[in-house]
Amino acid sequence: MQQSLVRIDGVSKHFGETTAVDNVSLDIGAGEFFALLGPSGCGKTTLMRLVAGFETPDSGSIVIDGVDMAGVPPNRRPVNMMFQSYALFPHMSVAANIGFGLKQAGMGKADIATRVADLLKLVQLEKLGGRKPDQLSGGQRQRVALARAIARRPKLLLLDEPLAALDRKLREETQFELMQLQRDLKIAFMVVTHDQDEAMAMAQRIAVMRAGQIEQLGGAREIYETPATTFVAQFIGEINLFAATVERGQVVRCAAPAFTCRLPEPMAAGTAVSLAVRPERIRLTRGEPAGGEVALSGQVMDSVYLGDVKVWRVRTDDGGLLRVSAVNSGNGSEDIRRGERVHLTFAESDIRILPR
Repeated sequence: MQQSLVRIDGVSKHFGETTAVDNVSLDIGAGEFFALLGPSGCGKTTLMRLVAGFETPDSGSIVIDGVDMAGVPPNRRPVNMMFQSYALFPHMSVAANIGFGLKQAGMGKADIATRVADLLKLVQLEKLGGRKPDQLSGGQRQRVALARAIARRPKLLLLDEPLAALDRKLREETQFELMQLQRDLKIAFMVVTHDQDEAMAMAQRIAVMRAGQIEQLGGAREIYETPATTFVAQFIGEINLFAATVERGQVVRCAAPAFTCRLPEPMAAGTAVSLAVRPERIRLTRGEPAGGEVALSGQVMDSVYLGDVKVWRVRTDDGGLLRVSAVNSGNGSEDIRRGERVHLTFAESDIRILPR
């Protein structure tokens, strides 16, 4: 990780009897694209507001660029925040919206004009400076809000669900724009989102939050491939999750679907665990499988075509239900249909053993 810009140490925040943030500690590097990811009510927005200074922690400390932020108001912190609603002034032009914070800071008119022109070019809105917000598309308004947020050159930019108002295609395009802009600016971005795809696409590191705490912190690949808890496994991507029990000799037995696998490390016999297998790790064939450490058979209950992938739900002969997915390669191998008898195989290395 880059040199630490933000250090959050043991921070908690309560609203009455509700604990919004519960003893959270983490660091954000200078120039890092960082994401707080989790469902509604998990505390991610509260944590962002604590960093911004809009809320005060009940305990713990927040240090930004080596300075303890205790008692420092929002307007004196080296951060800025881009709100989900964008909060643009409807009566002002695009240029005036972008330059508003610079004017409030006492910058001269000529310097404001130069800075606004640079920002309009940066967000590719050079010809739209004279328009009002209601004359812009959703994506263009998002760019105006972003330009205004970075106008005063903050060391940390906070983005609260920045792409929520955009349609899917524009959201995907804007993700790449944000990533490029962040690299160009060389400032840290901290984004709050409930959208796992958004976080995984943009962020260098992700903190998955639940009930005010961090369940797992790491890169997108680490969190997806090696989830630390059943919550993370279920929240990030699709997953097959089976209840199982540890037996003697480092063997784990699953009842439905019925199979066994070996533990990488010893656990006490009788321990209840969950076995997690990603749908794309399971191979689906009509004929007898050529090989595989775990082999099952069953019947296809449903199949769904999603363009780039196809998804099946398979009921195994012992009553288990598995979700299987495969990329549509165009060679016909994914044409298995509802009602067909099939075989399923996956390697033990594809199984993640999680506490239950």
